[in-house]
Amino acid sequence: MKVLVVDDDAGVVESVGLGLSLHWREVEVLSAADGEGALDLVEREKPSLVLLDIGLPGKDGYEVLKEIRLFSDVPVIMLTARDDAMDKVKGLELGADDYVTKPFNHLELLARMKAVLRRLDMPAPATRAPSFVVKDLEVDFAAGEARLHGTRLELTPIEYKLLYHLVRNAGHVLPHGTLLAKVWGREYVDEVDYVRVYMRRLREKLGDDAENPRYIRTERGLGYRFLA
Repeated sequence: MKVLVVDDDAGVVESVGLGLSLHWREVEVLSAADGEGALDLVEREKPSLVLLDIGLPGKDGYEVLKEIRLFSDVPVIMLTARDDAMDKVKGLELGADDYVTKPFNHLELLARMKAVLRRLDMPAPATRAPSFVVKDLEVDFAAGEARLHGTRLELTPIEYKLLYHLVRNAGHVLPHGTLLAKVWGREYVDEVDYVRVYMRRLREKLGDDAENPRYIRTERGLGYRFLA
């Protein structure tokens, strides 16, 4: 498995490489010091995961992430020295899968990397229940997909899992922490921004309006309710 580390600080690249060699020996570490090098390696080497620093020379990490998402769905974890909620939200909205603030503990970084790969590799939740149908939306549990007006929605694994848990609990409020634990894992229960960003994406694909919802209602300060 290949991991691409994109950072102009050679010390960070060396440190991450050493940490991975000690704790995850089957990983081959690639590195780039700028955006152009990163884009070239993503396209040419097809890494399994990218660790992308925000503060790069020339194109910053956000610009690089935007360009990566034009041609690749490779999981990306943003690295930054800034612990700012708006930075985190911006990265998630551009398509980042997770966010780690420097300085980081190598075991924490490793756990985050494995969690991201595990989420993307997990099969869609299964159930013996029939499809869930409401208005023009059908969630086909057996196929692990959703259709709107009969057309299959292009949902990411996380978006489908969010929808799955909402419809399986239709009519009931699902707290932020519950959704985070079920979809991301228990170590993410305080990352409310994650669920807000992905909920916004899911609503866009459903053609839903947060102010006048047909499917998903925000329960202020609590969580979300799928309208039965």
